Amino acid sequence: MSAVPLARTTSRTTAPRLLIDPEAIAANTRVLAGRVARGTPGGTALMAVVKADGFGMGATTVARAALAHGATALGVTTVAEGLALRAAGLDAPVLSWLNGVDADFAGAIGAGLDLAVPSTAHLAAIARAATPGRPARVHLHLDTGLARDGAEPSGWATLCRAARAAERAGQVHVVGLMGHLARADEPGHPANAAGRTRFAWGLQVARACGLRPALRHLAATAAALTDPQSHHTLVRVGAGLVGIDPSGTTALRPAVTLSAPVVQVRRVRAGTAVGYGHTWTTPRATTLALLPVGYADGLPRTASGRASVLLRGQRRAIVGRVSMDQVVLDLGDDAVELGDTSTVLGPGDAGEPTPAEWAAWSGTLPHEVLTGFGPRLDRVVATTVLRSVR
Repeated sequence: MSAVPLARTTSRTTAPRLLIDPEAIAANTRVLAGRVARGTPGGTALMAVVKADGFGMGATTVARAALAHGATALGVTTVAEGLALRAAGLDAPVLSWLNGVDADFAGAIGAGLDLAVPSTAHLAAIARAATPGRPARVHLHLDTGLARDGAEPSGWATLCRAARAAERAGQVHVVGLMGHLARADEPGHPANAAGRTRFAWGLQVARACGLRPALRHLAATAAALTDPQSHHTLVRVGAGLVGIDPSGTTALRPAVTLSAPVVQVRRVRAGTAVGYGHTWTTPRATTLALLPVGYADGLPRTASGRASVLLRGQRRAIVGRVSMDQVVLDLGDDAVELGDTSTVLGPGDAGEPTPAEWAAWSGTLPHEVLTGFGPRLDRVVATTVLRSVR
């Protein structure tokens, strides 16, 4: 049988769309803030981590929703990310913790950003960028068990002494001490206790050198939810804001829905091979629908042969390989019209796949799925809830 002739696409949906839900971010923030407040005597402050453009949801959108519902500070990786928040009009405290020694530290200090210090080389560069009467606000960063960012324990005392000297010279103000847990997504793992012990040791050394950091933070989302002993005076949550709980212990709401229109429909015979490599062949006569979204938009190619989407109230298998720009659905004998909207990913309320399902299909993390959404997607912030998060 020949393909069904193309018809004009309806106005319902003309392109793949990424809908961001600030109310979901707000609700997740409230859950996280409530958990932290209960877990630590006297309560603990919440830093909203909006790195990687707010885990793909838009840094300013995530930041504003989180700040309005329990967060008191923001976290980013680079100075550039922090300066972008300032340019957007956000005046909350902002910490940047992953920079080369040649970063724009002068610009960061001028914009009032806090800076993490993982080495004496970074400390020296930041001290040089400080101006008289305006010391840089810094957080000394200790490697508490990941062997990546942060100062090695063997050099920690040297860094603390140098920081105290720079503080006396008026170049820096040591306002914080930070670390990170390697296996917080596995509550009760011995590595977490080891990380807490090393952090406590690091604080003891810093105090012995004359430092008095008011902000002490070790926990990220998983530890914020499961490990009260790691909370200290501040916790950093990022993935949890957009609905990801790495520990699998708490129901958080995904903050994004990805939809795509049907742009082509065809009826094919049994034995029709589909897509690159002909990895799937129709076992019977069936209807195929084409969606204009693929791995260039963030759908993991490794999910080929396992993934599905929601269309007309039912899960529809993606057949053949996920291509750069398109995927094919097997509809059987069900009817579909050009312009019908499929839900590729969302909170799961109507039975659509969630970020966690896409992660399982592709052998990765929900974090990678969300941060992988490409620039071609039409990003829209849900306006029906904006009033509650401004």
